[in-house]
Amino acid sequence: MPLHLIKMAVGIDDLEHLRRFRAQRRETQPLCLVRTRNTPRRAAEILAGGSLYWVIRGQVLVRQRVLGITSEPDAGGRLLCILDLEHELVPTLPQPRRPFQGWRYLEPADAPPDHGEGAAEMPWEMLRELKELGLL
Repeated sequence: MPLHLIKMAVGIDDLEHLRRFRAQRRETQPLCLVRTRNTPRRAAEILAGGSLYWVIRGQVLVRQRVLGITSEPDAGGRLLCILDLEHELVPTLPQPRRPFQGWRYLEPADAPPDHGEGAAEMPWEMLRELKELGLL
């Protein structure tokens, strides 16, 4: 099973805000790249079909499949990890997460499932409440 990553979407208010941000960036940058300080040591497991799950306002709400992992030096010469992501944003069922810095590994068993077409139109707050009630 592929290993996943999880990262905070700092400065993003909701899923629609992330969609708009990605669309604006795509106009000037054809690839969907995310830069981070540390390179995963378990990159081969992530590249076997893993995704980057985004935490937005304390909830995991969306994921993007990881296509590649490379590195490049920053202006000071320190190597940065470059995650090449698929452009498609796949909404997930909301899952609460506490704040953290950088990224973390996310085991497949701990990853929130994608939610179906019918649930895609529901606000994440409603989805969270339904999940807390055991209805999802």
